[in-house]
Amino acid sequence: MLTISSTPFRLRLLATCLFFAANTGFPGVGSASMAQQPASSLSDGQAGWVYSDIADLATVAPVVVKGTITEVVFLKPAQSAGVPQGYRRAYIKAKANGLIRGDGGVAPVLAYLYDVPIDSRGKPLKLKKRQVILFARPGTRPGEIQLVTPGAQVDWSPANESTARSVVSELLAAKAPPKIIGLGDAFHVAGTVQGESETQIFLKTDSGEPVSLSIVRRPGQDAQWAVALGEIVDEAADSPKPNTLLWYRLACGLPATLPSASVRTLAVPDAEAARADYRLVIERLGPCGRSRKTR
Repeated sequence: MLTISSTPFRLRLLATCLFFAANTGFPGVGSASMAQQPASSLSDGQAGWVYSDIADLATVAPVVVKGTITEVVFLKPAQSAGVPQGYRRAYIKAKANGLIRGDGGVAPVLAYLYDVPIDSRGKPLKLKKRQVILFARPGTRPGEIQLVTPGAQVDWSPANESTARSVVSELLAAKAPPKIIGLGDAFHVAGTVQGESETQIFLKTDSGEPVSLSIVRRPGQDAQWAVALGEIVDEAADSPKPNTLLWYRLACGLPATLPSASVRTLAVPDAEAARADYRLVIERLGPCGRSRKTR
């Protein structure tokens, strides 16, 4: 259910925001560093978002809301410092249609700045009446929001909404997998039977919560790997399913190879075995699969 704040949206907000943008820059947008993209790649309304693209935004956005764009006002060049080639900065108002994430609710009408792609004819993408999903944080004034990245306006579709809701649901779960920031130590033990072994690799997380990978090999069987969230490795743990938050954390957060620091205490044969087991994990996870360039 959409929660609407009681603060009324005032018509003077447009003039206030334009003045604010011209003098101080809209928070996080006017001064943002953006990688330039060919306008043609965005002129179709930013179609083709995949799980990792949505997760990149949803994992850092305290506010995720569905909306319909009702007004687009393009700013003058003097008010658009830092806009990359192929874009025009616009002040946008959108009617809030549904809240996907946001503890405090949102105003019925939202205002924000967005850099609109320009097509090959020099015409900006038509946005009025377009349904969108906005990944944002609260702005400095009632009714304002700030996109978490300059490109954090996503065209609404059933698939995009479903993915956003799925990511947010997992993020808010009691045992949400933490962000992976690096690799810790790796250990490898050979079994008593030739071809039998087990490798355990500890991961570093932004929250400090323990996460580890385990890879088990047995003669005549395919190697099996699993991920454990917690101090104790659960024998029932399994590898994550694609397009889940845990899969995203690993596929998009793990480095391509096991660093030397992780195997510094191992004998050479054990270190090589640990590296081979880590490669197996990366191969089984598959690519992160992002289709969007970060802006």
